[in-house]
Amino acid sequence: MIRLIVLHTAPYAALGVLIGVGYFAALGWNVRLYAGHGAGWRALLFHLSRLAVAVVAFTLCAKQGAAPLLASFAGFLATRAVSINYYRVALRRNP
Repeated sequence: MIRLIVLHTAPYAALGVLIGVGYFAALGWNVRLYAGHGAGWRALLFHLSRLAVAVVAFTLCAKQGAAPLLASFAGFLATRAVSINYYRVALRRNP
């Protein structure tokens, strides 16, 4: 029974990792747009698009049930932890 649950939710965890990779890569691009000169509206549109894609992806997972939503969010949070650690190390090397 538990193997079946794990086999059913593992693809959603992988999907959460992919959502997280896309989200945090887009966040990096968004930061560059906000830091650049004259990119106010483009940066805002990109920011709202990034959030909308994440909301839609998690909504589709939620329609499959609670376990797929939690698994995809766990994958997203794992990617977040890796991303934060990566940028923290990069800031220490290049202050």
